[in-house]
Amino acid sequence: MTIVDLVLAQLALLHLGALHPVERALTLVLAFGPFVVLGVVVWWRSRHTDPDQPDQPDEPGRDDEPEVPAQRDR
Repeated sequence: MTIVDLVLAQLALLHLGALHPVERALTLVLAFGPFVVLGVVVWWRSRHTDPDQPDQPDEPGRDDEPEVPAQRDR
């Protein structure tokens, strides 16, 4: 790559200029929007959890369920 190529590349970048305000807003929405949506979903789901419900999934072998031996394919 020669000096002329580098100068032309820099001129092309300078020609593009700053982003338009709409482009800047779109860039910010695309960059941070998914994280905002994820945060809202986590907040919403944690707000609607039942405090009487334990956080543990149903597991065989708990005190209220009989233990079932594992089946094995032979």
